[in-house]
Amino acid sequence: MAGAEEDLRSVLVTSVLNLEQLDVDLFRGRHYWVPVTQRLFGGQIVGQALVAAAKAVSEDVHVHSLHCYFVRAGDPTVPVLYQVERTRTGRSFSVRSVKAIQHGMPILTCQASFQAAQPSPIQHQFHMPEVPLPEELLTQEELIHKYLQDPNLLERYRQGLTKMLAQEVPIEMKPVNPPDFYHRDQQEPKQLFWVRARGHIGECDMKLHCCVAAYISDYAFLATSLLPHRHHQVGFLASLDHSLWFHAPFRADHWMLYECESPWAGGCRGLVQGRLWRSDGVLAATCAQEGVIRVKDQPATSKL
Repeated sequence: MAGAEEDLRSVLVTSVLNLEQLDVDLFRGRHYWVPVTQRLFGGQIVGQALVAAAKAVSEDVHVHSLHCYFVRAGDPTVPVLYQVERTRTGRSFSVRSVKAIQHGMPILTCQASFQAAQPSPIQHQFHMPEVPLPEELLTQEELIHKYLQDPNLLERYRQGLTKMLAQEVPIEMKPVNPPDFYHRDQQEPKQLFWVRARGHIGECDMKLHCCVAAYISDYAFLATSLLPHRHHQVGFLASLDHSLWFHAPFRADHWMLYECESPWAGGCRGLVQGRLWRSDGVLAATCAQEGVIRVKDQPATSKL
């Protein structure tokens, strides 16, 4: 039975980024997981947009950065069309622009830059934080079961955790500091968790691992900016933009440490920054995102 479950999860994590080609540089993507917000998961749109961009470049180049803007909420009831523009093809760098479309209007714009392999004598990186190994930690699902057994848990938290438990997310996560992960007290806007795609992807094209990492990078990312503000009840939370820089080869189906922090929040916006570390201490990718944050006790304003 365990093997069958793993096979199912493997199909899920690869299928979620699968695109159907309709014409030259035109693709259609479908949805396999929809958050409780009933808006499309931003990581899915970013990951599928990167898949579309990667299909429009040669095999000898690899993505090194992407920059996206979320301009409209995604509708989970209809597919997304991805239209690719071959903005520039150079000897070292190539740029592809992608527009994700629903109902005839863009919901995301994305620019991805690809680079041919080039050796460099200039290299450095930060040091990976010292944290417990993933084998020593509980998964998100195990933590949810643990917290649901607490008779003092507020009902609104219990309902939220129950909804999270019911979702079939193709990502496995192990928080490094579980006592604070669902804690009701305010805390520093920083969090660390081990993360990987469920199932087995294997030694395939690095482009696919980057697309899966783009999907993973948006999960629980913006929530980092809410950690010092637990006394507020959030009424609306949505990503405005998302950027990724890829530094070294990695496997998205292997455990990576996601180091997230929010250096600033204000003006109904929050900024988050993240680093994805391989388990051997190599910095694999850097992420940044800004999102809109509105609380329920805030006066009504115009929509996004």
